[in-house]
Amino acid sequence: MSVIEHRRGAPKHLMIAVLVVSDTRAAAMREGRDEDVSGKLIEQSAREVGHETTRSIVPDDSRKIKKAVQEFIADKKIDAVITTGGTGIARRDVTIETLSPLFEKELPGFGEILRRVGYEKVGTAALLTLATAGLIERKPVFCLPGAPNAVEVAMKLILPELGHIIKHARE
Repeated sequence: MSVIEHRRGAPKHLMIAVLVVSDTRAAAMREGRDEDVSGKLIEQSAREVGHETTRSIVPDDSRKIKKAVQEFIADKKIDAVITTGGTGIARRDVTIETLSPLFEKELPGFGEILRRVGYEKVGTAALLTLATAGLIERKPVFCLPGAPNAVEVAMKLILPELGHIIKHARE
């Protein structure tokens, strides 16, 4: 079976929820300033290939991250969730520890490839991200670093396969 045949039937038009995890971006939003670069970059990349998006910003707080993702997952219109931020090794970085336990299945290849491509661009600093992906209630959830250059790399990995991933996740 060819790659084209294998992808047949994958949805083409998707609704993607974007969750920005950042104390500083959340504080700026509370003050009426939208200083989020990475979340907007995710939205722009998704819209350029014909998808719709919705975006929220929460601080680095496990309860708020979990609540936001669970609300996105419960929304029947949303096909996938992409988070940005909170994937490093600092004490406040809690996205991975919060969401990984919710994964029914993990997609370890995503984080592995992202770190590999990141290594080619930024060197050994790529080791500092815990970026990963998995399925929560049969919906893909991608956890990206907060750095805009990492988001650009990640979106080039995610977007060509997202419909295909969703197709198989729904089976």
